[in-house]
Amino acid sequence: MADPSSYRPKPGQIPDSPGVYRFRDEHRRVIYVGKAKSLRQRLANYFQDLSGLHPRTRTMVTTAASVEWTVVSTEVEALQLEYSWIKEYDPRFNVKYRDDKSYPYLAVTMNEEFPRVQVMRGHKKKGVRYFGPYAHAWAIRDTVDLLLRVFPVRTCSAGVFKNAARTGRPCLLGYIGKCSAPCVGRVSAEEHGELSEEFCDFMAGRTGTYLRRLEKQMMEAAEEMEYERAARLRDDIEALKKAMEKNAVVLADATDADLIAVAEDELEAAVQIFHVRGGRVRGQRGWVTDKVEDVTTGALVEHALQQLYGEERGDSVPKEVLVPALPEPVEPVQEWLTERRGSNVSLRIPQRGDKKALMETVERNAQQALVLHKTRRASDLTTRSRALEEISEALDLDSAPLRIECYDISHLQGDDVVASMVVFEDGLQRKSEYRRFQIKGFEGQDDVRSMHEVITRRFRRYIAEKERTGEWTDGENALADTTGTPLADAPLTDATEAPLTSSLKDDEGRPKRFAYPPQLVVVDGGQPQVAAAKRALDELGIDDIAVCGLAKRLEEVWVPDDDDPVVLPRSSEGLYLLQRVRDEAHRFAITYQRTKRAKRFRAGPLDEVPGLGETRKQALIKHFGSVKRLRAATIEQICEVPGIGRKTAETIAVALARAASPAPAVNTATGEIIDDEEPDTTAGSPGDPVTTGAPEERRGQET
Repeated sequence: MADPSSYRPKPGQIPDSPGVYRFRDEHRRVIYVGKAKSLRQRLANYFQDLSGLHPRTRTMVTTAASVEWTVVSTEVEALQLEYSWIKEYDPRFNVKYRDDKSYPYLAVTMNEEFPRVQVMRGHKKKGVRYFGPYAHAWAIRDTVDLLLRVFPVRTCSAGVFKNAARTGRPCLLGYIGKCSAPCVGRVSAEEHGELSEEFCDFMAGRTGTYLRRLEKQMMEAAEEMEYERAARLRDDIEALKKAMEKNAVVLADATDADLIAVAEDELEAAVQIFHVRGGRVRGQRGWVTDKVEDVTTGALVEHALQQLYGEERGDSVPKEVLVPALPEPVEPVQEWLTERRGSNVSLRIPQRGDKKALMETVERNAQQALVLHKTRRASDLTTRSRALEEISEALDLDSAPLRIECYDISHLQGDDVVASMVVFEDGLQRKSEYRRFQIKGFEGQDDVRSMHEVITRRFRRYIAEKERTGEWTDGENALADTTGTPLADAPLTDATEAPLTSSLKDDEGRPKRFAYPPQLVVVDGGQPQVAAAKRALDELGIDDIAVCGLAKRLEEVWVPDDDDPVVLPRSSEGLYLLQRVRDEAHRFAITYQRTKRAKRFRAGPLDEVPGLGETRKQALIKHFGSVKRLRAATIEQICEVPGIGRKTAETIAVALARAASPAPAVNTATGEIIDDEEPDTTAGSPGDPVTTGAPEERRGQET
């Protein structure tokens, strides 16, 4: 625990101007980002008597080891910079809303020649019209299914569209009238574009025009005694009304607003947002956050606005935003919203009428969301805490292992030997910290040596980072391997780890490879693998990281220098967590190993030609029909292929001559000679010996 007075800036150093400040811990990680109208006044509040600080603020300032700031011109710039840094550094003491799902949107790809209606999640793309978000994807599909009767726009994927265009036959929706079938030319691109615009207008709330038009057409058809056509129009009107009923009218027509409500207690807060477009509720979403800092309702609203509109522009920011409490001060936030929309945005608290009543509904939803979240999390937190405590007790650790790293080795009968590193923090996966390795220190199958190499390489990087920042204090001998070579200068065996200065992103607090130590290292294996991992740590002079192994056969937990395993009960939450960690490491390792093996199997003689990309390889195969014919071609004939010059042709001829098989390819199952005149689209060599059996049959002892 640090003393805030040890890093307090000297009087007069802090400017009395707007800016953004960052607190960093002893590892240079950014743990808190804040903004201030006056940096001097705001930072002075953090360096008062600890007894006068809020408990969460006290924890933050005693965890921090330094503070720095950046001066800006206006409070709006400070707001924008604060949002950018929170998103970039992910500080642990800042309010971060956890979205429990990726909300689906109804999207219309207006940037395509034939726009497509589909469900989309994730980041918004330029040129795509979005409606929502919706709570469930099935709600979008139900709405679209109703609207396709009136607006038969394309909903098929690019592959289905191209296949229909090639065969001249539309899909089922084209036959039943729920697609205008632009793939077979029933409508032109311009007509389909107009249909898509009408679909977007209806979804945007301009519904009256289309209903009145259809009703008029229905009456005209009835007067002309075209009763079948009138019946179809009647059904279309009913479909549109049914789709409209899914979004009840809650405010006056043409009202565009977002309503934000907050429900909070001492530890957590839930935020609910209703998106109202054209007077109807078009979408709903919610977030939950831990109150890791002393924060008011207005500050929670400000963070929610940053989360909601930080990546939005134009009409995605509504004209009106209704909130339960205003940020303090409100002017910079309102100016920031106006800047993102491009026109004036009203940020206010509803006082009476329909908007006040709807805000009460949103608040009830926020309260229910908080209660549901606490019910779910209570069980989840209790289970994870119990699991970590059981592991701590079983392994006789000083404290619960909040960060666990697990390593596994995977290979296929000694080929393509790889390793994985997975990370669990607080009992949850931390996939951004996952790493994978290629074993290059030796050839063949040796899980023990492989484990020793991986642990050495991982913690060599950690020590090098500590040395670079001046935090390693055990002397130069601790920074040397068993050969006496300083670890900072030792050669790296994995191409993905070099150079050191590029992979360790120093000084800015961004995530760095292998920069943070775990409290517990778990290896997939028994006593030999555990001994190898422990030996690697001992050689590096690391003695404050616990090691254990989990053997698959009896699920026994092995610890170093102990002939007997630690046996946890089968019902133990600690054993279940270790199994999850081990299985995740195994999955990650075998996925990487299969990827490498598949890439090796697909390799052909043309892959050995430097500078020959996939496009020119495919052009060569298309021109000659097979690698065998390409091998028999002269340099002049190879030069006839577009994009192939004489120098490249000579290189290709030499590579193919070296890769020529001395004997014909033989099917080992039947004994017949294989004729390789068939086109080879993989750019591999048909003349290579044939191995029978599917990949799954030939996998053998894959670990």
